Amino acid sequence: MSIDLLFEQLKHPNPNLRSRAMWELADLRDQTTIPRLISALGDEDVVFRRAAVKALGAIGVDAVPAIVESLLHSDDVTIRGSAAKALAQVAVNHPEVAFPPAGLDALKQGMADDNPVVHIASAMALGEVGVAAVEVLREAVTTTENLGLAVSALSALGGIPDERAAQTLKAIAQDPVAEPYLREIAISALSRLDLVKKFKRN
Repeated sequence: MSIDLLFEQLKHPNPNLRSRAMWELADLRDQTTIPRLISALGDEDVVFRRAAVKALGAIGVDAVPAIVESLLHSDDVTIRGSAAKALAQVAVNHPEVAFPPAGLDALKQGMADDNPVVHIASAMALGEVGVAAVEVLREAVTTTENLGLAVSALSALGGIPDERAAQTLKAIAQDPVAEPYLREIAISALSRLDLVKKFKRN
């Protein structure tokens, strides 16, 4: 199937066809594929936009430089938010590959974005990156004055089976002067972390 036809399939209502098209695009891509997917990150067609995010994730680390450029330099909040989600998809689809430092740094900067769509998506993406992102998330939790970002970063830490993540969550859960809502989130994230650790052991 041609690349043009695969792009058309990314808009198909059938999710199985879209998924197959994403992986075929990743395999058959040419020099135009990544730029075309990047340009779809702000598309008004939500189905197509989400498929483009996932297709970039399927491509993996080769797509990271272009995704980072969009996250850090686009004026369009939809594109920036989609770029953060695309970096999450790279981490999800290629756990065996070290996540690029440029992607990690871009997500750290994304957490400082003025728009909640972007800073929350960036925090959640760092949760998908996993152990390599723990220090970035810990710093966000302990330094931000943005409650929404702190909640997202705590939730992200709750999915990473790492002792440093657990220590941060425990410290906030047991801090009598911490924001009550943050303590609740930290307690909830700790429970989830226990489940994640059990799942990893099994």
